[in-house]
Amino acid sequence: MTHIYDMIVIGGGPAGYAAALYASRAGLDTLVIEKMSVGGQMTLTDIIDNYPGFNEGIDGFTLGMQMQAGAERFGTKTEYDEVISVELTPEIKKVAGAMGGEYFARTIVIATGANPRELGIPGEEKLIGRGLHYCAHCDGRFYKNKTVAVVGGGNSAVSDALYLSHLAEKVYVIHRRDTLRATKIYHEPLMKAENVEFIWDSAVSDYIVDGRIVGAKIKNLKTAEEKELRLDGLFVSIGRKPATELFGELALDEAGYIIADETTKTAIPGVFAVGDVRTKELRQVVTAVSDGAVAAHFAEKFLTIGK
Repeated sequence: MTHIYDMIVIGGGPAGYAAALYASRAGLDTLVIEKMSVGGQMTLTDIIDNYPGFNEGIDGFTLGMQMQAGAERFGTKTEYDEVISVELTPEIKKVAGAMGGEYFARTIVIATGANPRELGIPGEEKLIGRGLHYCAHCDGRFYKNKTVAVVGGGNSAVSDALYLSHLAEKVYVIHRRDTLRATKIYHEPLMKAENVEFIWDSAVSDYIVDGRIVGAKIKNLKTAEEKELRLDGLFVSIGRKPATELFGELALDEAGYIIADETTKTAIPGVFAVGDVRTKELRQVVTAVSDGAVAAHFAEKFLTIGK
């Protein structure tokens, strides 16, 4: 007979496993479906030093594994599969996996997160890992004593540039504006880094390739002047795009995030959106975990009284 879960969580990041933990502790039959490895984008972070309770910081991979273990301790099951389709509107909701699995539940928690945004230059995908990267903490070690550039001016870009400044001989920060968008706490340490140089009002217009990236063409957006910059590696940190391709039944905001308020409820009864995939002001591990706990609360309420 078909097994019907109380809750299926799509995505095994901090929001997903927080939802699973709270749901399982409340006695709900809970399944997490994760397509790759637990922890989500958090696993790409070398040290997380702003998550409460870890005064020395903790690496994202370890924190993700601990979150999974915590949820599974109370009965959460984990299935490694890639979700390829969903049916959200029926009372019994259906999730289909790439390996042929079909999963059914009375409530769904969407915790699919967001992926790095690309520059959109032709041939970009062929250069990933050949001088082009989206995660400094993952790949920065390959550029010790070399020359790299970071594209972006927000918190992630500045954090990447600071990290790389301790490894690389030279770090360029390429930003479309003439000031950083990052919060003030990052400004002073970055400005003090002697091996960091800013290229303001500029964007990467093309790559210089010789089997791999050996440089980039940089265009000044005010003067239209273009110059070549010799590089060993280029790190792109210009934001993220939410993983919402499967959820056409749901209302999305102009940036593609699922519209759900602080209850995490979507417009479809019994369907919740948590973490980075939800429209919200602050996307951090701690807010993702909070979303998960809230979703579990309202899912339990929905299963009990129908709203």
